[in-house]
Amino acid sequence: MSSWLGGLGSGLGQSLGQVGGSLSSFTGQISNFTKDMLLEGVEEVGDAATELQVSNSKLAEVEAAFATQKSEYERLRKLHAELEEKLEASEIQIKQQSAEYRTLLQQKDVEISHLKARQSGLQEEVQKLQQSAQSASTGAAVLPVTTTSSITTSSSASSFLSRPSGSNQGFHSDEVDLSDVIWSQQEINRLSMEVMRLEAEVAHWRRVSQANTGTGAGNGDQGEILKLQKTIKELREEMSHEVDEHQHELAALQDAQRQKLADITRRHREELAEYEERIEELEEQIQSGGQTSSPSDASKLPELQKTIKSLQETAEQQEKQLAELQHSLEEARRKHAALQLEKNETQDENAGLLQNYTRLQASVTELQTRVQEQEGKALQKAQLDHEIQIFITLKTFSTNQSEPKEEVEHADILELNTIIGTLKREKDILEQEKLSLQERVKMAEEQVVSSKGAESGDSEFLGDMKVELERKENALRAAEEERDNLMSELEELDRQNQEATQHMISVKEQLSGQLKEAEAELTRLTAELSTTKDQRKTLEQELVTQKERMSQSAFTLNDLHMGKQQLEQTVKELKDKLGHAQEQSREARREITELKKTLQERDEQLSSAKAELDQAEGRGTEALGTKEELAVKERELSDLRRELDEMRSAQEKVMSEDYELKMENRRLKVESEQVVGKVDELTKQMKESQASLNRTVRERDTRIEALKLEKTQLEGELRQAERRLAEQEKQYQQTIEELTRARSMDASALQMEHERAIKLNQEKDMEIAQLKRDMEQLASDHRDTNEMLSITVAGQKQLTDLLQEKDVFMDTLKQNAADLQAEMENSISVTTKEAEALRQALEEKDKQLGGMKEENSHLKEEIDRLRDQQSRPQALAEPRTLDIITELETEITQLKSSRNSLEEEVQTLRRTLEEQQASLLLSQQSLQTQQSELEQAHARHQQTTLNYDRLIHARDEEISQLQKTVDQLSESRGRADSPPVHGEVILQEDKTQALNQENGNEKHDLSKVELERLVRGIKEKETEINQLNEKNLSLTRQLDQLVVSRDEVGKLSQMILQKDLEIQALHARVSMGGGGGHSQDVMFLQQQLQAYAVEREQVLAVLNEKTRENSQLRSDYHRLMDIMAGKEAALVKLQQENQRLSNMSDPSGSQEMFKETIQNLSRIIREKDIEIDALTQKCQTLVTVLQSSSGGESGAGMGGVSSNQFEELLQERDTLKQQVKKMEEWKQQVITTVKNMQHESAQLQEELIKLQGQISADSDCSSKLSVDYARLIHSYEQKEKRLGSLSLELAQVQQTITQLSTTKDVLLGKLDSVGQTPEVVVAQSSGTPLTADASRHQSAPPASSDNLQEELVRLQAQLSERENMIRTLQENNHRLSNSASASESEQRSQAEEIRQIRERLEAQQRSVREKDLLIKTKGDQLIQVSDALRNRENDNEVLKQAVTNLKERALILEMDVKNLKEENELVAARSREKESEFRALQETNMQVSLLLREKEFELSAMSEKAATVERMLKDKEQGKSGELNQLLNELKSMQDKAVAFQQERDQVMMALKQKQMETTAVQTELQHMRDKEQRLSLELERLRNHLLEIEDSYTREALAAEDRETELRRRVAMLDEKLATSSSAVENASQQASMQVESLQEQLSEVMKQRDNALAQLMTSQEQVNQYAVSLSNLQMVLEQFQQEEKAMYSAELEKHKREKEDWKRKAQRLEDQASALQLNLDEANAALDSASRLTDQLDLKEEQIEELKKQVDVRQEMLEEAQRKLMNLLNSTEGKIDKVLMRNLFLGYFHTPKTKRADVLRLMGSVLGLSREDVDKMLQDDGRHGVTGWVSSWLGGRGAQSVPNTPQRPTSGQGLNSSFSEMFVRFLEIESTPSLPAPKLPVHDIKPLSDPPLRRTSRAVAASKRAGEANPFLAPRSAAVPLLAGSGSGGSGHLLMKPISDALPTFTPVPVSAEASGGAVLKDLLKQ
Repeated sequence: MSSWLGGLGSGLGQSLGQVGGSLSSFTGQISNFTKDMLLEGVEEVGDAATELQVSNSKLAEVEAAFATQKSEYERLRKLHAELEEKLEASEIQIKQQSAEYRTLLQQKDVEISHLKARQSGLQEEVQKLQQSAQSASTGAAVLPVTTTSSITTSSSASSFLSRPSGSNQGFHSDEVDLSDVIWSQQEINRLSMEVMRLEAEVAHWRRVSQANTGTGAGNGDQGEILKLQKTIKELREEMSHEVDEHQHELAALQDAQRQKLADITRRHREELAEYEERIEELEEQIQSGGQTSSPSDASKLPELQKTIKSLQETAEQQEKQLAELQHSLEEARRKHAALQLEKNETQDENAGLLQNYTRLQASVTELQTRVQEQEGKALQKAQLDHEIQIFITLKTFSTNQSEPKEEVEHADILELNTIIGTLKREKDILEQEKLSLQERVKMAEEQVVSSKGAESGDSEFLGDMKVELERKENALRAAEEERDNLMSELEELDRQNQEATQHMISVKEQLSGQLKEAEAELTRLTAELSTTKDQRKTLEQELVTQKERMSQSAFTLNDLHMGKQQLEQTVKELKDKLGHAQEQSREARREITELKKTLQERDEQLSSAKAELDQAEGRGTEALGTKEELAVKERELSDLRRELDEMRSAQEKVMSEDYELKMENRRLKVESEQVVGKVDELTKQMKESQASLNRTVRERDTRIEALKLEKTQLEGELRQAERRLAEQEKQYQQTIEELTRARSMDASALQMEHERAIKLNQEKDMEIAQLKRDMEQLASDHRDTNEMLSITVAGQKQLTDLLQEKDVFMDTLKQNAADLQAEMENSISVTTKEAEALRQALEEKDKQLGGMKEENSHLKEEIDRLRDQQSRPQALAEPRTLDIITELETEITQLKSSRNSLEEEVQTLRRTLEEQQASLLLSQQSLQTQQSELEQAHARHQQTTLNYDRLIHARDEEISQLQKTVDQLSESRGRADSPPVHGEVILQEDKTQALNQENGNEKHDLSKVELERLVRGIKEKETEINQLNEKNLSLTRQLDQLVVSRDEVGKLSQMILQKDLEIQALHARVSMGGGGGHSQDVMFLQQQLQAYAVEREQVLAVLNEKTRENSQLRSDYHRLMDIMAGKEAALVKLQQENQRLSNMSDPSGSQEMFKETIQNLSRIIREKDIEIDALTQKCQTLVTVLQSSSGGESGAGMGGVSSNQFEELLQERDTLKQQVKKMEEWKQQVITTVKNMQHESAQLQEELIKLQGQISADSDCSSKLSVDYARLIHSYEQKEKRLGSLSLELAQVQQTITQLSTTKDVLLGKLDSVGQTPEVVVAQSSGTPLTADASRHQSAPPASSDNLQEELVRLQAQLSERENMIRTLQENNHRLSNSASASESEQRSQAEEIRQIRERLEAQQRSVREKDLLIKTKGDQLIQVSDALRNRENDNEVLKQAVTNLKERALILEMDVKNLKEENELVAARSREKESEFRALQETNMQVSLLLREKEFELSAMSEKAATVERMLKDKEQGKSGELNQLLNELKSMQDKAVAFQQERDQVMMALKQKQMETTAVQTELQHMRDKEQRLSLELERLRNHLLEIEDSYTREALAAEDRETELRRRVAMLDEKLATSSSAVENASQQASMQVESLQEQLSEVMKQRDNALAQLMTSQEQVNQYAVSLSNLQMVLEQFQQEEKAMYSAELEKHKREKEDWKRKAQRLEDQASALQLNLDEANAALDSASRLTDQLDLKEEQIEELKKQVDVRQEMLEEAQRKLMNLLNSTEGKIDKVLMRNLFLGYFHTPKTKRADVLRLMGSVLGLSREDVDKMLQDDGRHGVTGWVSSWLGGRGAQSVPNTPQRPTSGQGLNSSFSEMFVRFLEIESTPSLPAPKLPVHDIKPLSDPPLRRTSRAVAASKRAGEANPFLAPRSAAVPLLAGSGSGGSGHLLMKPISDALPTFTPVPVSAEASGGAVLKDLLKQ
């Protein structure tokens, strides 16, 4: 909307500018035309033809001008469109900027809050410091002072409570807490105020930003109102804040006062308590004095009398004192009365003050209400300058207010101080009085003490006196207490009074200040209100004018909107078509889902049928013929399954194709969005594709209908098949009945079961028949679906072909887009260079903009001023207004030009922005490439460092090997060269190692640093785009560092070269040293070196390859990044185009257009009115001129008047011509509008047709849905019926289960009866008769049904038979028991038989138990089935409830439909009202047009009058009637033209009106249809959703019911199978029982025979038994004797064995101990042997080593001797060479030293020259005799006599040759300065065995070795460092030259052993080691 408004504004501005320009050009043309006409009148002859030619030429010129104007108009229109686009872009930019500013604002707010928090913290610290300072400085008597200002001072509460430190230190902490609390509260209030203010600021700035984003003039008033509200809120908050502060101050003062009062009262009470205690003590003392005083003798009477007198005197004095006290008491009472009066007065005053306070509060509330009213009035006010002034005034006012407050407070404080001073004085006086009273009491006490002696006589008098004293003291105390109380009350009253007065004063001041403020505010606000009202009026006037301009510019926009609407309509049509296609696809999908559901149902039915068939096969062995049919059915089922699978696969294919279609649809949508620019080209193709789609859809519909017809046919066929199956079923039933007749069982129960089975079989057959029908139906459905699928596949192929064509088209479009993208990229590369220049230009333009804004504000102010001037003097305004308007127009044109320039700048800036974004993308790409390069370089660097490390390690190993070889060579070399070489090698090794370590560390450090930098760079990359330049710099730095790392690599390579050089040097040395012996080693090393070089070359080659690969990868990466950037840019462009297109599709209502046309018409009418007024005025002037000319014909000035009139007539003619042109233009406009209307009506009709088609489709859909709904309801009813049948089946199953339970009970009874007979036999054999069985039989349950009665009778007969048998058996048993004693053998056989019988019985009982368990399980299953039934019933109830709910829903839906209908009617009524309104508007339009015509007729009449006037004038002026006739003819022709134009215009207007009426009717119809469509679609959607929900719920319920049904059927089948098995088992058991009974009867007869035999045998056996018993008794006696004897024997043997066992145990223990001891000895011996063997091995090794060492020592000895020889030669050669400098120094040193110490210097010189100490001492002694010269001569002479071997060898003799003699001397001094250890000589030849070394020597060796270890090798003594003689090394370490070998070979450390130690001890020590 804002963009549209902006476009309107820009259009207005342009049109105004054009109007201004055209006006100026128009006036110029008129003036030129009049001049030409006059000239023609002067020059040309009055020819009509020539005039016609001139007029024609003029007309041609005018037409040419018109054409140019038209082209100009076209150009301006284009410009307008461009400017609109720019405006939109600028608005988007502004929005972005505003969002950025908002974020910035929020950040700033956060920063402000942080700063405020910091400020508050600092303030707290400052306040704490101030408080501490105040607490230190303030005295005890100063009251707490409060100085608080509202908002101005932040540290106002710092001096809130200054504490009295001296007076009450006990309450210091409490006061601190109180003050802190108050201060914190105030601070909180202040901070909350600041927060509020900041929030208000934020809100204001937000509003400002919003005002900037949106354009409109009415926002200013609202902003001003908001500002006013803000100020009022702030004032209110300040008021409340100040009130709170005053309350806080009052509370704080009251608390402080209370604390002080409490302190004073407490102290006073404490003092009183002390005094009371003192008095009590005194009284006790007096009483004790009275008791102790005993009556004195009569001799003491005179003394007593004296004392009495004195006492009387004292009593008198006391009476006087009492009188004085009473006087003082009375005075005190008077004072008390006066004080009470004062108290009453103060209380009255207090009451008055309180009343005043309440009155003031009431007035405050009134003031507040007034202020609120004023606020309500002053809601219109705002403007920032006024607000700032308000704030300034507020601040000044607050500062002014704070000053008088402070003065008042100071005055109050002074008053309080004076009152406190007076109170203190009174207190001091009272204390003095108290002290005097205390002194008197003390005096009285002293008198009492003095008069204790003489008190016995006058005890009664004293008692009276005491009583009186006590009374008076009590009175005194009471008086004092009263006085203190009064004083305290007085103080409190004073304080309260002061506080109240203070408070009242402050409140008054505040209220007065507030009143003044409010009054000032009121006046100001009223003034502002008046100003704002004036401004508002002016603004409203402006608005009216702008609206008029808007209406003018809106007309120009209509054409654009029409074009837009057409585009939108096309887009809508395309969308609708797409929606139709989607709906059709959805319908197809729904049908597919329905087919799937039906298929699933059929599958489930098939599965259940299969299960039932399996059961029938298991059950019905009799129906053999049906098996073949079942097999056939199974085959058919398998075929069906295959077909179903094929169908499913086909369906899946269809679904996949549908999905592909969907995906392609989506893609098409996206592409259509992308290619809106080429919509015109695509629309034709789209229409064709739509037509094809419609065709395919129609074909699909026809096919579906055909399929439906085929379906109905197939259903008929299915019904016929069902009839056939029913006939077959009847046949089967007949056959089954015949079978049942043939197969009649004996048992009635089995017959019943058989009948049930037959029934079940029949039901199954029925189900099979149904399944067959279903199968046939499915097969037909399958065929139909196959045909459908083939048809759909063909349709889809066509669609795919179409889509492929579309894809090809899209590819071409994409290629075009890619080309465009390339062009764009080229342009971007060009524009990046211009970006900087544009930035500079931007800054300049910003400055210019600021200036322009200032100018704009100035102009606005001038406009306001001008308006004010216009509103005041209207009489004078008329002539000036034109000038002002022209000026304003010029200004407007200037502003427009500036705005255009600014817009161009904005465009350029946008371009620069885009370029910058592109450059940013490029820089990002470069960044990424640089990073990749860095990573690659880093990887390469790491590789190189690793390679170099490997090389360095290899070189180090080579160096170490070479050094080893050098060591070996050095060992084999001479004595002179070996030490220095070794040292050098060590040094070199150390150096190389150190260098290597340093290099490694440097590498690691550098790599780490680089890694860290890379990580930092990556993190920085992710932060912001603005830091890209910095990142680039940092990356360049990192690259430099990589260069540095490369330099380091170069250094490493140099190091490797150095290593190579070192290796070469070592090779040279080896070749020098080794000679021919080591040539092979040298060759080997050279080969190694060559191999290493080859390896190095290979590594370098690999490195080069890697670098090449890296460069290739980098280039690939760059290329990919470029491609990616191009794609991203293309994407961005496409998105922008999409957004633009979506923005373009903004529908604008046709109603607005109608309103605009009406406004335009009204405007035209106004213009015509103005023209008519102008013409009437002109006519009047002409009439007056005519009259004047007729009146003054005879006058002289006739010629001039006529010429003026002629000019006016010509001007009128020109104006008429212009009007005619205008009319022609208007006619063209009207024609264009009519054409547009026709176009619109055509489009609307097309839309109507489409909507009607949609509605018909929707009605078809709804009819389909209703049919589906009816079908669903029908299926639901069928399902209910089926559920009822299932419930009936369940009832039957329950009946069968009850029958089964009864049969089970009967069978159990039978089994019991069967099992009793063998039990009886057992009982007889055991001798216990069984009578309980009969009772059990009696307790057996009776038969429940009529069918079982016959069986019961039979069972009873069997029972009676069995009982008879049992009785006979019992009798037989009795007989058998009598005869059993005779036959034991027979008994055994019988027992075996009985055992067998028992086993059988047990088996039978087990089977019975199993049967019981089976029956129990059956019962459980029954219970489960019954539960399932109940669940079914519950489900049924739930379904019923659901049905009722659905019905209720349907009712609700009907109600909704009724409501919707009512709403529809209401809407229709409204639309009728709208139509009536529209008609009224049309009527008004007609009236307006009629008015126009009337005005035009008037115009024509006026023009006729003018013509007549002209004619008259011409007649009067000239006699030439030719010209006049011509003019009249022209006028007539013009009038005719005008009339013709008017007629044409009327016709056009009528046609327009008709078209408008038609369009409105069509639009109303369209709207109605759209509403209807929306309603229907909503209803459809709702019904669809409802149906889907119902279907879902119904399918769920049906599936659940079917699942339950299948489960129940399965269970029933299980039960049937179990029943069958149980019945067969029962039959088997009964047969077995009968067989067993027969066998038992046979056995019984045999037993009878055996019993007879057994009786005979029993008799004989009894006799035998008697004999056996006698023999047994004899045998038992003998056995007992034997047992006794055996026991005795066994006991004796046992004892003996125990003894033997103990002996053996002892022996075994002893042997074990011995064995353990021997084992220990053995282990020790083994260990000793091992150690001995080890020692021997070691000794052998050591001996071998010793021999080797001896050989080496010999070699070294030879080498040493050679070295000594060489040294001697060297010494001899260098004997005469003496360092002159040294000798000079020594000589001078000798003479410089004092004479006492010259001997030491000479000794030193002797030691330097190699003289022994003894010789030097001798020479010194001789010196003492002979003098210096003799000594010197002897010294010089004796130099040659010294022996050579005593000269010491330096540690570096090779270096010593090169160094100077002074250096050697310094080294010598260093060596000599350390104490020399005498090294014992240990030649290798004299080494003795370890067993007996000499004590002294070994100890010395140890000591020497220790010392040698401690001493520094560089500062070692001569003997330790380099011994000259062979074998002068220290004991433990050996000779120095042997060290290399000792390092290489294993050494055995010598152990110091004492002479006393034995060999065994040595062995043990060694073992320990």
